[in-house]
Amino acid sequence: MNSKEKFQQQIVDGYATKKDFIVLGTGILEKEPIKGASIKVPLKTLNRHGLIAGATGTGKTKTLQVIAEQLSLKDIPSVLMDLKGDLSGLAQAGSINDHITWRSDMIGVEYTPLGLPVELLTLSQEKGARLKATVTEFGPILMSQILELNNTQRGIMAMVFCYCDVKKLPLLDLKDLKKVLQYIINEGKEEIKEEYGTVSSASVNTIMRKIIELEQQGAEQFFGEVSFDVDDLVKVQDGKGVISIIRLTDIQSRPKLFSTFMLSLLTEIYETFPELGDQDKPKLCLFIDEAHLVFDNASDELVEKIEAIVKLIRSKGVGVYFCTQSPTDIPESVLGQLGLKVQHSLRAFTAKDRKGIQKAAQNYPISEFYDTEEVLTAMGIGEALVTALSEKGMPTPLSHTLMRAPVSRMDILTESEIKDLVDRSQLVLKYNQNIDRESAYEILGRKISHSEEKAKEVGETAQQASRKSNLKKEEESFFEEISKNTMVRQIGRTIFRELTRSIMGTLSGKKR
Repeated sequence: MNSKEKFQQQIVDGYATKKDFIVLGTGILEKEPIKGASIKVPLKTLNRHGLIAGATGTGKTKTLQVIAEQLSLKDIPSVLMDLKGDLSGLAQAGSINDHITWRSDMIGVEYTPLGLPVELLTLSQEKGARLKATVTEFGPILMSQILELNNTQRGIMAMVFCYCDVKKLPLLDLKDLKKVLQYIINEGKEEIKEEYGTVSSASVNTIMRKIIELEQQGAEQFFGEVSFDVDDLVKVQDGKGVISIIRLTDIQSRPKLFSTFMLSLLTEIYETFPELGDQDKPKLCLFIDEAHLVFDNASDELVEKIEAIVKLIRSKGVGVYFCTQSPTDIPESVLGQLGLKVQHSLRAFTAKDRKGIQKAAQNYPISEFYDTEEVLTAMGIGEALVTALSEKGMPTPLSHTLMRAPVSRMDILTESEIKDLVDRSQLVLKYNQNIDRESAYEILGRKISHSEEKAKEVGETAQQASRKSNLKKEEESFFEEISKNTMVRQIGRTIFRELTRSIMGTLSGKKR
């Protein structure tokens, strides 16, 4: 058995599956695709998460597109976080050419151009159904983690949520949260002190500044109503899983908002979806593009939260896939949870790049057919190193793979196509409503206004009483002064008369 036959047999044995699967491509040995060496990933293992990595322009976005397509064709919905704006083409059929025909023939699959059911979602003013969540739905723990609060500040946040629950103050958006924080250190200071103890104004002011920082990244557009129902992400249309594309092109420079949304979505899915155990296929798959934005500025505690959810969410039938340039962009604690790894080519322009490639190569199984470090820098566009999990949960052999081409359009939709897609969306009708019902901001605003009016009335009454008192004192002083002056004048006149009388009397006596 020569090396090609041995390689083919290893791939056939390693990627054998008795149940349903998706085909990603075919194995490559000595720079030649090997027919019959299909890279099959069992649907059963797709809730074990994955990684799609590679330098810019090596084809990782197309790989993401291929996996989402194949999932949809197996009636599995998916959510794609699109930060570059190049995934909308999934809604339209692709086009065929000689290269795609050759590639499909080598892989052993039939190429049929096809558009897939797509929903466009947005966190901002992009076209699509708006994703929102209320502050109450976040809860004090998640809100504290996002704001990176210390233990004292976390206690205050927990007290705020408790106070609002007791007083029936809805926390819908960030202005509600800020209003409550302002209230507890000003007008409601005595009330809070009596019920919960003294609250540090300095700690509250720090929390306020952190909320303002979050607002500056556009979070006020995310918090509010109508809250998005995650069950709307698991729709099937005409026998195909709906692909929900979250358009995030305008928040690349706002990583705080991106990580806030991503963590809240994972948390909501985990808390909402029922336990499913081992299923023949996942219920939903999430693809997080430019995943380094999630982790670059994340605190250790936030990373621990993501790691915990990634570990547990697969029992809900959900797979999470991180797309980034290098495996080193993902914390090792999270990377160790990822079953499927698709590694496109990396570039080595500097000594630091070469060290990064050495480190990246260590994340993949050792192969007797490849020098992993060498292959990592030598692969062409549309090629990748692939390792997955078999049906038994064991890592499959590492394979240099010729990836299959997307059946949908490998370009973006036009503005008119996007408009048509949005106009037909039922989710847009459901969620694109401007609702600002009475909440903590308005209720406390009225309470503060009432207190201010009452204080004003008390102040005016006190001023009137003070003025009357002063007037009375002035009158008394005036009459007292007059009396005093009259008495002085009277005494003066008496003394003058007596003196005059004495003098006159003396003069009169001498005259006589």
